[in-house]
Amino acid sequence: MILSRTLLKRHSVLPGFDLALGFALTYLCLVVLLPLSAVFLKTFTLTWAAFWDTVTAPRVMASYRLTFGASFAAALINAVFGLLVAWVLVRYEFPFKRVVDALVDLPFALPTAVAGIALTALYAANGWIGQWLPFKVAFTPVGVFVALTFIGLPFVVRTVQPVLEDLQKELEEAAATLGATRLQTFRLVIFPALMPALLTGFALAFARALGEYGSVIFIAGNMPMVSEITPLLIITKLEQYDYAGATAIAVVMLVIAFTLLLAINLIQAWARQRQGK
Repeated sequence: MILSRTLLKRHSVLPGFDLALGFALTYLCLVVLLPLSAVFLKTFTLTWAAFWDTVTAPRVMASYRLTFGASFAAALINAVFGLLVAWVLVRYEFPFKRVVDALVDLPFALPTAVAGIALTALYAANGWIGQWLPFKVAFTPVGVFVALTFIGLPFVVRTVQPVLEDLQKELEEAAATLGATRLQTFRLVIFPALMPALLTGFALAFARALGEYGSVIFIAGNMPMVSEITPLLIITKLEQYDYAGATAIAVVMLVIAFTLLLAINLIQAWARQRQGK
């Protein structure tokens, strides 16, 4: 064991620990810590009363409700249908399977502005899909939900898919042999194994939706108190040269994002612990 560690250290393709750690910390400071510090320092120029008034203004609170509500609903829908898509891709063979698998990653590769324009064209009142719907989608909060669902699906599929591929089919066969129904097999055998990955995919999709901007502004309509998301409100304040107000709202979003990242890390640690048992 000691010999293997010595060989790995001696023949490592990366620089030594001290040098690698220095590069990592420098990169982290330049790319992450300095911009975040600037946001917090600018916010500290406000008094507590001014900060509280800014982040709890009626227009800002309405944007919070829309952003967090639509993000949560989109992540929840993606958790259900992302699991279904991953299941089909892993367990079934069908024509053009590779094409469908590649289409899952389309929200990753597609520029967000292009996605927003395409969704608006599809769901507008005279669009290919919108003209057949009994309710209005584009330029309403429903359009925000549609856009956030579109960009969040790959996170769930790509998180659940590897776990499904590693899941042993013998466990399902053993459950069927013991008389379990399909529902019982899924609920008692498959779902517990998928739960950590599914929760991680849900958290990633939720966190991604919170910061989405490009694909939402085209389809949302951006009406204050109705369909205005928090990232757009931050941009609006920046255009009005209200930098302290913009950073104050950004700090609230950052704190929530950090909380989500902590939750994701805890879920991943829980998943590793379960897999180690």
